[in-house]
Amino acid sequence: MLVEVGLFLLGLTLLVFGADRAVRAGGELALYYGVSPFFIGVTVISIGTSVPEMTTSIYAAYYGAGDLVVGNIVGSETSQITLAIAVVALIAPIVTERKNVMVYGTAMLLAMIIMFLTLDDQVIGRSEGVLMMLAYAQFLYILYTSEGGEEITEEVVDTREPPQRAIPWIFLGLVFIIGGGHLLVTNGVTIARLLAVPEYLVGLFTGLGTTAPEVVVAGIAAKEGSDISVGTILGSNITDPVFSLGVGALVADVTIQDPGSVSLSLSYMIVVSLVVLSLMYWREGIDRRMAVLCLLLYLPSLLLY
Repeated sequence: MLVEVGLFLLGLTLLVFGADRAVRAGGELALYYGVSPFFIGVTVISIGTSVPEMTTSIYAAYYGAGDLVVGNIVGSETSQITLAIAVVALIAPIVTERKNVMVYGTAMLLAMIIMFLTLDDQVIGRSEGVLMMLAYAQFLYILYTSEGGEEITEEVVDTREPPQRAIPWIFLGLVFIIGGGHLLVTNGVTIARLLAVPEYLVGLFTGLGTTAPEVVVAGIAAKEGSDISVGTILGSNITDPVFSLGVGALVADVTIQDPGSVSLSLSYMIVVSLVVLSLMYWREGIDRRMAVLCLLLYLPSLLLY
């Protein structure tokens, strides 16, 4: 049992670290070759920051662990819209424009609703996966027209790096992603069976794990006085429900075995997202008092399974 837990945590660490390095190196290489920061933000970073969820989705679909992949996405979504925002706002209040909250918030809620509807029959097939990815392409178009890509790039990419420095990190990151994703899913399924707990519960905690580094990075940036854009906070919450889950469905049908738990926690995810977005729009940001509320809103998600 200890071996499986150790390998599970190792896989999570490799997956998150590899994704972070590959995305940063890819963005830095693109800047070196003169690609606009806006375009990098719209493509490389918007998709790349959800690589852990995408990798987990692909492996889980391949191994028939549909509950784990859905739990991973729900856990990641819920923790980002509550826990991540709370941590950042407790360090330094978040200030946003209402227009940006509307653009990203609406796209995020639509992505969540699409995920909820596609899981209504407990199976996401390949055709639905394609439609979900097309829905994400529509989000990229919205991001393009709202000119939100450049601010995302500025918060993720630090410098321009030449090929001899960036490419090795990209390949090494991909190796970590592939190996880490395999260890995470296979040992996650084994742990669930050994403990006789639902795979969905393991997925929920995995989602918290893949979000933890983003919470830490955002918290450090806030402490250093950097402005955290609503696009950075909500971006992967738009990618995961449609693109990450859709990618997994292209590999194999994503089938859930515990529809009651999935439906309950999915509903809570949507409700709590609506509450936080409403606060963000009404108050044009999240101050420390509202951050405490966001933190409290996260706690029930660990019990809804």
